[in-house]
Amino acid sequence: QVQLVESGGGLVQAGGSLRLSCAASGSISRFNAMGWNRQAPGKQRELVAFVSISSDRSKTYADSVKGRFTISRDNTKNTVYLQMNSLRPEDKAVYYCGVWGSTGAYWGQGTQVTVSS
Repeated sequence: QVQLVESGGGLVQAGGSLRLSCAASGSISRFNAMGWNRQAPGKQRELVAFVSISSDRSKTYADSVKGRFTISRDNTKNTVYLQMNSLRPEDKAVYYCGVWGSTGAYWGQGTQVTVSS
């Protein structure tokens, strides 16, 4: 069983920054990736960014956030971070942290990010 707790959401003006954190309890070594999805009102959930849990620790970003968002992982704390810069109104969404792989997936409860124009 894995539990994920997100924090760091809030209200920010366009152009501002926020840093999301996600702490995982339990072993996540059996999963392939840890990262973030988001869901805006009336839209489908979409991938934002993830980092490989394997040794290469490669990072993948949605085109919409490349150059603005940075994902990082602290292996010692089983924690992943999402640094979000140059936020836009269209980044407004509930952001969900998750771990996933061939053995299944776990998701957090989500944290709200609101960007005012």
